Amino acid sequence: MYYQQPGYRHLHADRRKHKIRVFGEGKVTAEPDQAKVTLGAVTEDISLEAAQRENAEIISAIKSALNTAGIPDNGIQTINYSIFPQYDYVDGKQEFRGYRVEHMLQITVKDIDSVGMIVDTAVKNGANQVSGIQFSVEDTGAYQQHALSLAVADAYEKAETIAKTLGVTLNPTPLKVSETAVGEGGPIPYQTTAFVKAAATTPIQPGTLEIQSQVTAEFEY
Repeated sequence: MYYQQPGYRHLHADRRKHKIRVFGEGKVTAEPDQAKVTLGAVTEDISLEAAQRENAEIISAIKSALNTAGIPDNGIQTINYSIFPQYDYVDGKQEFRGYRVEHMLQITVKDIDSVGMIVDTAVKNGANQVSGIQFSVEDTGAYQQHALSLAVADAYEKAETIAKTLGVTLNPTPLKVSETAVGEGGPIPYQTTAFVKAAATTPIQPGTLEIQSQVTAEFEY
């Protein structure tokens, strides 16, 4: 028979843990070591065959000139080829004007200092569209790892600050850490006319890139 004295009860320690969830961010800067330039040719003619032929001749001249300037074949890639019928509206009526052919290339430039010269070379050989320049770092691994380390440290510091404010003791080992994907860089647009009118080599300023890492971490206290 089980006997319990009056007023006696079983006591169990409260094992429930409280959690702090924080967001951490780390940023590092890097000097870009390559650029991707988007440029090409747009031609128009009443004859589709003539518009295509002229466009092909311009693209061929651009490619040849870029090869001579040090850009290999694998650094020149077609990213868009489009044909559009063109119309005018006269007295409320649609009249066919001809065809517009657009051929855009993406040029990978490994020598940052030569980006302006590469753009000028393409324009001098017929390119009439320059839509953007994207600077990047070819090998971002070490930068990303450093940024990730800073993000984790930032998350811990925030959790520690919250714990101190609450007057509790934080377990420094996180229960969970999740990395959040972050985009990098962005295109720098330039107007085609800026290149066409430039008398000297077009000045291109690559600046620096910011590489970020973000994490979400959970700590116990």
